[in-house]
Amino acid sequence: MSDRPEWIQDITEIAAGISRTERIPYRVAFKHGTLEAGVYTPGERDPQQPHTRDEAYIVMTGTGTFVQENVRASFGPGEFIFVPAGATHRFEDYTPDLAVWVIFYGPEGGE
Repeated sequence: MSDRPEWIQDITEIAAGISRTERIPYRVAFKHGTLEAGVYTPGERDPQQPHTRDEAYIVMTGTGTFVQENVRASFGPGEFIFVPAGATHRFEDYTPDLAVWVIFYGPEGGE
């Protein structure tokens, strides 16, 4: 057990506890008000559906293509990806080590 406060989280520890074979391989790491931060490690296919709140990803490991609506863009470690509430999106052609911080925030329907 860590002696660190709950508001400091280690993505490596969280990602290690997620099985990529789970239907949605995601773990919540922290919640405060409308903010929810977690770690997502998709398996062979990204099954995401549009979300009801605005969302941001911070890529920690892995590379691939991110699709939002009909736009495709490559991504890699250290990059930030914003997805407005209700937008169709998914990771494609990504490396097996893909791990991202996911941040949901704000009201239902987005800001």
